[in-house]
Amino acid sequence: RENVLNNLEDKAFDKPICEALLNQKYFNGIGNYLRAEILYRSKTPPFEKARTVLEALKQEQARRQKNSSLTMSKKLKLKRDNPDLLELCHTVPMEVITSEKKLFDPSDAGNYAAFKNWLQCYLVPGMSSLRDRSGRTIWFQGEPGPMAPKGQKSRKKRAHLKADPEAPAPTVTTRASKRRSGGAEKPPELAVKEEEEKAVTDGPRKGRARGRKKAAAAPASSEPEALVRAKRTRTSARRGTGAAPAV
Repeated sequence: RENVLNNLEDKAFDKPICEALLNQKYFNGIGNYLRAEILYRSKTPPFEKARTVLEALKQEQARRQKNSSLTMSKKLKLKRDNPDLLELCHTVPMEVITSEKKLFDPSDAGNYAAFKNWLQCYLVPGMSSLRDRSGRTIWFQGEPGPMAPKGQKSRKKRAHLKADPEAPAPTVTTRASKRRSGGAEKPPELAVKEEEEKAVTDGPRKGRARGRKKAAAAPASSEPEALVRAKRTRTSARRGTGAAPAV
């Protein structure tokens, strides 16, 4: 807190407060989702000038210190019930770190659901968003502030319906299957049987035309191929010796 309020002349605070919160020199540990949650809870427009926001905190801190009518316990209660932006930079990350549900424990299957339930602004439906000058998206509610980027329109997060895990998967039908079936869907058992019969009848597609040519050229025979070859061999041997062929 002192590091921030005692160095407000730094040019880092010339930027919008949403961009200044990512400066690790002053806000160590604050990242994209944390800055959204901190600004939302403190009701601070994200594109208000950082120095303007923080100087107001400095003045409020001086006023509280001068108010001697408040006891220490009342001051602590006031601070706890109405935390300012710098106090939230401590308490909001501590909520994540000390959470009983272990929001960032990768071994816990339900940690992501618990994290989403904890978020109040970041990626929450109904919240607006803009890109800052570094290209990162800031989520917020209400007006963005005077230093908002020109030419950008605020986009609101819409709620999306989650897919039902029990719903059956859609059936994908190819053009070839539509031609074979005439557009009508067939039971899986019948389709498999037809494919098997087609494979037995037609044989493999590759080289089918060449196979038909050979079949047309060769004489039809009911005898086994090995017996036919043996007869041809005996016939050619007799012809070489001048013997008459066997009947």
